[in-house]
Amino acid sequence: MLLAKTLRSSTFRLALISIAIFGATVVALFCYVYWSTTTYVRSQSDRAIVTELAVLQDAYAGAGRDGLAATIAQRIAGKAFDGGVYLLADPSYAPIAGNLEVWPSSLKEGSGWANFKAREWRPDAARRPLLRATFEPLSDGSHLLVGKDIQDLEAFADKINTALVLAMLLIFVLAGAASVFVTRRTVGRIEAVNATSRAIMQSGLSERIPLRGTRDEWDELATNLNSMLDRIEGLMAEVKQFTDNVAHDLRTPITRIRGRLEKAYNSLGDGDPHQLLIGDTIADLDGVLRIFFSLTRISQIERSDRTAAFRTIDLAEMVREVVELFDAAAEDKGVHLEAIGDQRALATGDRDLLFDTLANLLDNAIKHGRAAGRVTVEVWQSDGAAAISVSDDGPGIPADEFQHVFKRFYRLERSRQTPGNGLGLTLVAAVARLHGAHIEMLDNAPGLRFRLVFPAPSQSGIEHRSELRKRGGSLG
Repeated sequence: MLLAKTLRSSTFRLALISIAIFGATVVALFCYVYWSTTTYVRSQSDRAIVTELAVLQDAYAGAGRDGLAATIAQRIAGKAFDGGVYLLADPSYAPIAGNLEVWPSSLKEGSGWANFKAREWRPDAARRPLLRATFEPLSDGSHLLVGKDIQDLEAFADKINTALVLAMLLIFVLAGAASVFVTRRTVGRIEAVNATSRAIMQSGLSERIPLRGTRDEWDELATNLNSMLDRIEGLMAEVKQFTDNVAHDLRTPITRIRGRLEKAYNSLGDGDPHQLLIGDTIADLDGVLRIFFSLTRISQIERSDRTAAFRTIDLAEMVREVVELFDAAAEDKGVHLEAIGDQRALATGDRDLLFDTLANLLDNAIKHGRAAGRVTVEVWQSDGAAAISVSDDGPGIPADEFQHVFKRFYRLERSRQTPGNGLGLTLVAAVARLHGAHIEMLDNAPGLRFRLVFPAPSQSGIEHRSELRKRGGSLG
């Protein structure tokens, strides 16, 4: 996975571009070195051939063709010109003197420089050596060829060429390995940031980016991001604390006010116009108290593990009880309510909290579903994991709203005329997180299917939460 991300990363592509530019520069440099080296060595060889040609031209000018032939025989015998190639031929290119038996057929036109191979030159060699010579006609119609065996030069050039190719391959291999290593390290650090970000989005602000102790720019970035998360977590905690304090502090005086109003309500006679006004006020205060109670309960769930009441419970039995409780409310709205699934599904958790959670989900399905529609509660167990599904055939929730409905006081526009406070699903999310449960919201086509998947009951709630933090959590 990390290797695939490394190969797809922009850092790796940038490294490849840098390698290509660097490689092109190195190739150009090596080509120049190869060209300049071989040109220099070849020019030295050509200069020696020109010097030898001048000696023979002087001999011809002083003693004619016979003197030139004698000089050639002397040069060959004395080996003054190491690896020298000589040939003096008559106007018909028949050899007169020299160490070549035949005038090269490719050199019978004019004069100049040429590279060629001769059959008789070093016949015992594994391959014919390359010869380089200059040739020209003499004033009496004869032809003179002076050259040199340049096989050593060609071998030298081949070695340089091989060394340059191997050097370039080594550079590209090392550069490629270095780019993969550096990119992999960079992608690894980025992936650590991404993994932490995903965990934060799923489970909350408790996760932090790991430091490696290298004190490099990545550790500095991780430290700054962790400090930012600490600050955000502190601010969120302050906001939650403020909300919880308001809910806690106002509940008592509002309860007192409600008590006084209820006393005044009871003291008035039936038909008194003030009695109706006081009754409506009491109903409004009951709504406010329900909000404060929900906020306080959510806060208690989020701020403590509450695992003391955890035990193995039968979700199927609990589902039947909740369905029986809401049967009358469904009948009033003409909704067909049914429970299906396994007769036994075990999970570990707080039965009271899970009962309230399922009641919230069922209340939402009946309240927001289609009138005279259908609400189905399904429970099952597979591979040790238990699940509860509540589905309706109402208008459902748009997919882009799935994550928002768990926020406090969040309500869909079409639901604002329906009684409620927008805290029901917030409570559901808090209970699910406490139990390590996975929440899924699916399109029921039509309607909504809300699914809660619980871990196997072999693990305690505390182990669920620990494992959930390690995995980054899962809500929605």
